[in-house]
Amino acid sequence: MPDMSASASLAMTHLATLAQEVDEDKVTPGVLGFIVFAAMALAVWALMKSMSKHMGKVDFKESPDEGGSGKETTDSPSGKTSPAKG
Repeated sequence: MPDMSASASLAMTHLATLAQEVDEDKVTPGVLGFIVFAAMALAVWALMKSMSKHMGKVDFKESPDEGGSGKETTDSPSGKTSPAKG
């Protein structure tokens, strides 16, 4: 099996020389950064649109339980009635 440390050392030497050529004041995210940001923004927009559609289907008004037995108990010390636990 060949020794990988020699090839890794050679690659790091080449990358180090490339890094020295880059002007630190002019480094920008570039096209790849824009594409990643645009994809994330599009995903958030799609998720919010989907959530809005699903939240529109939700009925927040609580309807009385029609299938219940109608029994109510007075378990609380204040005397208020609560639905039967079943």
